[in-house]
Amino acid sequence: MVNVTVINRKDAIKYLVRIGIAIVIVSFLARYFTGLREKDISNITKLKDESKMAFISCLDDTIPTIQEVNKCENTDKDNYIEPLKLALTKELGVLDSIEKKYVSENIVKSSNESSISSEDLEEQNRMKEVPTGIKTEVLPNNVPTKYTNTHNSVQIKNESKYSLTQEMLNTEGVTINNKNVLIFHTHTCESYTPSETSKYNQTGNFRTTDLNFSVARVGTELQNHLKAYGYNVIHDKTYHDYPSYSGSYGNSLTTVQNLLKVNKDFDVVIDIHRDAIADSTYAPTVKIGDEYASQLMFVIGTNGSGLEHDNWVQNLKFAIKVQEKANEMYPGLFKPMMVRNSRYNQNVSKAACIIEVGATGNTLEQSNNSMKYLAKILSEVMK
Repeated sequence: MVNVTVINRKDAIKYLVRIGIAIVIVSFLARYFTGLREKDISNITKLKDESKMAFISCLDDTIPTIQEVNKCENTDKDNYIEPLKLALTKELGVLDSIEKKYVSENIVKSSNESSISSEDLEEQNRMKEVPTGIKTEVLPNNVPTKYTNTHNSVQIKNESKYSLTQEMLNTEGVTINNKNVLIFHTHTCESYTPSETSKYNQTGNFRTTDLNFSVARVGTELQNHLKAYGYNVIHDKTYHDYPSYSGSYGNSLTTVQNLLKVNKDFDVVIDIHRDAIADSTYAPTVKIGDEYASQLMFVIGTNGSGLEHDNWVQNLKFAIKVQEKANEMYPGLFKPMMVRNSRYNQNVSKAACIIEVGATGNTLEQSNNSMKYLAKILSEVMK
């Protein structure tokens, strides 16, 4: 017996409608997602192409050879150049141009350096061109020359409590460090008679705090000339007599001791002063050739005041040796040397001294002139 199921027509139509709707929905969804995927792939491909072109363009701009290779690949085969050959040709050309530019720039640089060095050398040579063997003449002044001792050509006015023996005055065996010189000023504000080219504001009787017009300027002149001869020079321009004149030597001693703690092997220590006579009529001057220069004077201290000073005889010997050479080269540049009881801080080294440069009646120009002759003399003695 066979069982037969009878399907209602109405139910069959409902069933088919549902299947159709389902097919439509699935078809729509499939088309939608497929479209998105194709769009994304298209965008990604487009982005990749744009990135590739940007990268190639960047290479073209950065490396000229790449640009040339890319152009050749897009032209006909007759004009095609092998990429490696093109790269070598182009880059070697670039390197050649860079090398030429580098060489050219360094030639200019070297030329500039040479010109600077030449200027410095010319300035040094100018400072070294100090005439010798020329006529010198001491101009008359209103202060008579006095001395108590002589040694060879050197005249000495001894105001100390010691009798100066020939052993004390003999300069044989004097040895000092001949490379370094220290210059300072116990009376930094001492100045000269103003002239047309050296007018200044006075801060006292023949005194000024303007270092361009005081004995500090004279020290700078000596420094420059000594450096031209190859010496290592320290020039200290500390005020030791301002605002108070009292205590100047104590102040300068502190300065010098501190300098010598840091700077070793300085035997030649020069304290540059100006003669203290406050009278514009006193101007000790020597004419060297056609030039007027302030006369110089050594002042050598001893331990006659009771202060310890084991170096004073050595200091005296060095000063005599310098003045002997000065009398040989420029007679009259130095006045008679003075030896006194006061120590004057000269215990700091074995070639320490005071050098008085001119007096109140001299001008700054005359005193600066003296320094080139003094530097010449020192270079002859110390070499």
